[in-house]
Amino acid sequence: MLPLQNLKVLDISQIMAGPYCTMVLADMGAEVIKVEKLNGGDDSRQMGPYVNDESTCFSQINRNKKSISLNLKDDRAREIFYRLARDADVIVENYRTGVTQSLKIDYDTIKAINPGIVYCSISGYGQTGPYRHKGGFDLVAQGMTGLMSMTGEPGRRPLKTGIAVYDIGAGLTATYSILAACIHKMNTGEGQHIDIAITECGLPWYTWEAAAYFAEGRVPEPTGWRHRVSAPYQAIKARDGYLMLGCANQRTWERFAGDVLERPELMEDPRFLTNHDRGQHVEELEALLESIMAERDVDDWLARCDTAGVPAGPINDFAQAMSDEHYLARGMVQEMDHPKIGRMKTIGFPSKFSRTPSQIRQPAPLFAQHTDEVLGGMGLSAEELETLRAEGCIK
Repeated sequence: MLPLQNLKVLDISQIMAGPYCTMVLADMGAEVIKVEKLNGGDDSRQMGPYVNDESTCFSQINRNKKSISLNLKDDRAREIFYRLARDADVIVENYRTGVTQSLKIDYDTIKAINPGIVYCSISGYGQTGPYRHKGGFDLVAQGMTGLMSMTGEPGRRPLKTGIAVYDIGAGLTATYSILAACIHKMNTGEGQHIDIAITECGLPWYTWEAAAYFAEGRVPEPTGWRHRVSAPYQAIKARDGYLMLGCANQRTWERFAGDVLERPELMEDPRFLTNHDRGQHVEELEALLESIMAERDVDDWLARCDTAGVPAGPINDFAQAMSDEHYLARGMVQEMDHPKIGRMKTIGFPSKFSRTPSQIRQPAPLFAQHTDEVLGGMGLSAEELETLRAEGCIK
């Protein structure tokens, strides 16, 4: 039995933030019915690369779900949605604010049908506030929240992160919020509306930056390959490339200086006595360390760090990360059979449950693959489905 096996989720989201949330719920056992629009379905189905004309982007974040297609602008299709919503525990949507009201599938409408519904809205700026009607995307959020002003090198062009960190962050925020709301419902019987803004979900992650700004008014600037408050906690160049070095506290610094570098005199240098001192003289420290570490290759330094108990690691490209023996041993690369793509690889599960491990029970669905199955299970006959399909209500 999976932990969310009895949870029923209607997913009317698309692209990334909402679908990532519902995939995590599905991986943990929830029954997720993905409701897609008639004209092509989820927009990520039109995003390459493709294998056998099937989007691999869509397939990476929609496993363990069923797909149906409803024209929610049609009254008859909307009535079908209401019937599905009546038996659902959770609804996840990421329309622009106001669209669910125009479609008559907003929280207040669904609450009248199912008072215990946990209804999660994910949008760019949230359901309230002066920007609520603006469209918001991951890249816009990275700019607005200050993240791009902190990313990259000082004096250079602002840089985004290498992945859609806010889309995934919004999906994760929605996931734990939904689970909390479900626990509240278990205790009280009450459902509720959850309002997630992509442009807000990452702000609580700015811990060191908030500490400096709220205490001293210091605006964080880009630190490139270095950490904001610890040193050396950064990328360091060795003879044949770079490694990541994590001397996050005094003990690891002393082990690094004494056991790894075999330069105990560094611990007595007044510039490097404390973490604060090292941070104030990080340019000098980095130059000195790189002059010493130019004597050996990355793998040599990593082996010495491991022996000394100093956190350090390689700077892998994605192919190297996906073939790392540790990730493979822990199941972070999974395989599944897709009806059109064939045998395909996907990212595994970061949470390791001892009793209820997540499972890939089925690949991402083909567009509208389960319309007849789901609607037939509601009691609609084959003739009714044929009529609805012919009249553009369903796909």
